[in-house]
Amino acid sequence: MSTPVKPIAPSVAPLAPAPARGLLTPTQLTLACVVIFALCWGALPDFTIVVMSYIGLYAIVAAGLVMLTGVGGMTSFGQAAFVGMGAYATAWVCTAPTSVQALGGIVGMGSLPWVGLALGLALTFAVAWALGSVTLKLSGHYLPLCTIAWGLSLYYLFGNMQFLGGQTGITGVPPLVVAGWSLASPRALGVVIWAVLLVSLWLLHNLLDSREGRAIRALKGGRVMAESMGVDTARYRIKLFVLAALMAAISGWLYAHLQRFVNPTPFNLNIGIEYLFMAVVGGAGHLWGAVLGAAVITLLKEKLQDLLPSLLGTSGNFEVVVFGLLMVFVLQRFADGMWPTLQRFTARLLRPSAPAALHQAVSLEQRTLPAPGTVLLQASAVTKRFGGLVANNAVSMDVKAAEVHALIGPNGAGKSTFFNMISGVDDPTQGEIRLMGQSMHGLPSRAFAALGLGRTFQHVRLLGQRSVVENVALGAHRRARRGWLASMLRLDRGEEAALLAEARRQIERCGLGAHADVPAASLALGQQRIVEIARALAAQPAVLLLDEPAAGLRHLEKRALAELLVQLRAEGLGILVVEHDMEFVMNLADRITVLEFGTVIAEGTPAQVQVNQRVLDAYLGGGDDLASGVTV
Repeated sequence: MSTPVKPIAPSVAPLAPAPARGLLTPTQLTLACVVIFALCWGALPDFTIVVMSYIGLYAIVAAGLVMLTGVGGMTSFGQAAFVGMGAYATAWVCTAPTSVQALGGIVGMGSLPWVGLALGLALTFAVAWALGSVTLKLSGHYLPLCTIAWGLSLYYLFGNMQFLGGQTGITGVPPLVVAGWSLASPRALGVVIWAVLLVSLWLLHNLLDSREGRAIRALKGGRVMAESMGVDTARYRIKLFVLAALMAAISGWLYAHLQRFVNPTPFNLNIGIEYLFMAVVGGAGHLWGAVLGAAVITLLKEKLQDLLPSLLGTSGNFEVVVFGLLMVFVLQRFADGMWPTLQRFTARLLRPSAPAALHQAVSLEQRTLPAPGTVLLQASAVTKRFGGLVANNAVSMDVKAAEVHALIGPNGAGKSTFFNMISGVDDPTQGEIRLMGQSMHGLPSRAFAALGLGRTFQHVRLLGQRSVVENVALGAHRRARRGWLASMLRLDRGEEAALLAEARRQIERCGLGAHADVPAASLALGQQRIVEIARALAAQPAVLLLDEPAAGLRHLEKRALAELLVQLRAEGLGILVVEHDMEFVMNLADRITVLEFGTVIAEGTPAQVQVNQRVLDAYLGGGDDLASGVTV
């Protein structure tokens, strides 16, 4: 029996013990700060209370812009106009003789501000939905330019409507009254403002931490990917636009009863740009960044207005120049905003939050796979033209249940174009595509996903900063039904638990269980391709389209992928693979279709394709190269 080897004592001093982690989790620290802030509120000077109240109002608007711009990827310079709609609606209801006489006797004078809130939200909803339906169809620089246009239009509309007081505005706006308690003082109303802000942040956090939140995040990553996961991107963009507008209207309603006076000046384009600065400077992708950005910019403007005249010896709008230069510096120094930098600094002082309590998972929607041999996806004489270029010429093929069908061809053969047509990304110029027996003419890719088609992409499309499990759970989007309101109020926890459990099951199945909770961008390219496959499988598809799945994989990883696809075939899935690795294709596929210059030149079993002279000529390598399984 061998003698155990005695460990060798280290010849260097032992490492210093790891520094103790903080006593508080991020959530506990947040609650502690809120409690301290509440306890200090009564002792703060009146001027500080007013400033803090304005910071709270600005932060409500900036939080909506974080959702719209930082998370959803849509830039808007016109939010100040929606603030004005909320302010003018309550000011008119509370002061116009017509509305006071008509409503005062019905709801009481003390309830008129609440009628004003309802009117402001209704008008904002209608205008935002109408503007969003038109504006959000634009992309690139046209979208922000369009928001500038309607922002200016609404601003000038406020100043030119005589029943709203014109440029003079509306005076005599009454204070809010809650249960007989007047909120006439900024100290009292400031509590309401900050309570609204904190509740809004909680609701938005819940929304982002849900199935609906993953769909919202996917809007910025690419609409093609989101649509392929079953997300109605046009509808989600409008809903997000309306949400940000409603938050701005609530801020305007509170502003009117804090200021007790409304005129067009606070709702011009310059203020709209400042709101966007607040979101970007604080951290456009972080809800608490809205609060930080609102505080930094408000306090900075306040100090510059006092400091610069004394330094320069004359009055003027010099703070605008200095403010602009400082903003350029901040944006260069903190490209992602100041909140992520603050998070990195405090992360060493905090301990991680405890895992969230598990909820009872509900049953997700299940799909019954068709019998083996059933035609799942069929393309009939599909042609795609781009002007005078024919990318695909009368291509016909089908994918059956329980088979692997490979689509191969030299570079430029038209494989990607055909792949996009049979997945709903592009419409064919001629021909017909049928999925599960239904014609898909003119239908978007989310309709393909609804019928059971899952896909990956040639160029990986993941939410890089989100975890692997969140990316995979996005694939199961259509298997749950809870909406925005349920997500905000955390009534969707059962569905969410089921979605995350399904995502982890697919991740384990694909061999990435050890990486489930790391950001997807931290993985190697080959692993990211496997994440895309797991995401597609989470949708429980009947047809699986894989665009170069073996690219970037090592030999053992390719073998594991091939074993997974064989297992999926045995379960009844129809699989279409577009791939350049001939060894991978020849050892896996049941049937192969070969394209050259957009035309089908061969179709059959791997053995038949390898001896087809047209195929050998197309690959320029001769029979020995193709048969030996070289990568082309």
